[in-house]
Amino acid sequence: MPHRPPLAPSPLLRALTPALLTLAEDLTGTMFCVKDIEGRYVLVNDAFVRRTNERSRRGVVGRTAVQLFDPLLAARYDAQDRTVLAEGRELRRELELIRRPGGTPGWYLTSKSPVRAEDGTVLGLVSISQALRGQDADPETIASLHRVADLVRDRIAAPPTVADLATAAGCSAATLDRRLRRVFGLSPQQYVLRARVDHAAALLGGTELPVAEIAGAVGFYDQASFTRTFGRLTGETPAQFRRAARDADAGQPATAGLPWPTPPARDTMGT
Repeated sequence: MPHRPPLAPSPLLRALTPALLTLAEDLTGTMFCVKDIEGRYVLVNDAFVRRTNERSRRGVVGRTAVQLFDPLLAARYDAQDRTVLAEGRELRRELELIRRPGGTPGWYLTSKSPVRAEDGTVLGLVSISQALRGQDADPETIASLHRVADLVRDRIAAPPTVADLATAAGCSAATLDRRLRRVFGLSPQQYVLRARVDHAAALLGGTELPVAEIAGAVGFYDQASFTRTFGRLTGETPAQFRRAARDADAGQPATAGLPWPTPPARDTMGT
């Protein structure tokens, strides 16, 4: 690794509260980082390091996204950063499909906020990326979300509206939103979009279907809109994702793919 000069004591870190930095150390399943206005990582936690190919924080601090991640992923991170730093506004719960080291993709919700000096100058940003996990819920919630999952699965080529989902769940749209956020951390729209991209990813990795046919199979009117949406969420074009998925799944059954976003099994209700 080329030698990098040590970073000077940072006004950016001085602007962060010690309590925040302490809490970041305890985020075992959530990536946390602080970046300066030049895009260099100033502080990261261990969960962040595990998402890179480095072995320690020293291998990450002082470097930029393009030095640590796939160029397409790094380009998306940098685009997000420019929005936060240039406009001084937060990025909240952006749904992303991120390829972990070794090629396994996973879903994350990413939030970024600008860090300001006392005079309002933007010094950098803080970012968290939380891996999505299903959580326990009461039997009524689980039963309603299974109906929602069935509807989304059946209508993947003609995605249901929020009103359709609420009808299937037997509750109001507001109640459905609360239930989905509790179990998946997703809004109804994000849930449907995740299901569509999950299914597209499975088809890309496990079939020889042309990209145009896959686009139609997951509810897109044309290949161009599918490619744009897929790229925004994954950081890769469908063709690039297909190649990477096949490399990662070498030696595994062709049906291996992303798990469908369904609630916990009914026989675990109430546990």
